[in-house]
Amino acid sequence: MARSPEKKLIPDEAAEELRPSLLSEIQGMAMRWFRRENPPEIWDERNERPTGDIEAAHRIRDICRSAAGSAEKMSGVSGNLDTKKQKYEAERYEAAARAAMEIAMKISDDLLRDSSVRQIVGLCLKANDLRTARILFRAIQAASIREEMLREHPILRQ
Repeated sequence: MARSPEKKLIPDEAAEELRPSLLSEIQGMAMRWFRRENPPEIWDERNERPTGDIEAAHRIRDICRSAAGSAEKMSGVSGNLDTKKQKYEAERYEAAARAAMEIAMKISDDLLRDSSVRQIVGLCLKANDLRTARILFRAIQAASIREEMLREHPILRQ
């Protein structure tokens, strides 16, 4: 089977004229694609309307899930924040934990607050932040939640 000559979409003369503008267009697209703008974090969003206890508990759960990756990356660092990425992950984890604790303090229902604090303790344990985890663990009043946490994380006994 004989091969047909390839058809050119753009003649050679026109391609030479387009090449500089096409290159700048491609570079502009690449700059937009790889721009280092981070989306706003869930804990940075402020609610204008007052939230109820259930909405606050859901928000804490969402914050803890969102920051879990940063917390896990923090667990292996052990205080050595050498790189820019490690510092970013540490700041992200700390901001999330702080925001979740602020929300938890506003929950009036004791059991719901204890359940939310449990999630924050889990976040702290993922980050290997035992000091904060133990302090928050002592704030949990519900015996059933405390016992279950001790079974899952015996390190909290100390």
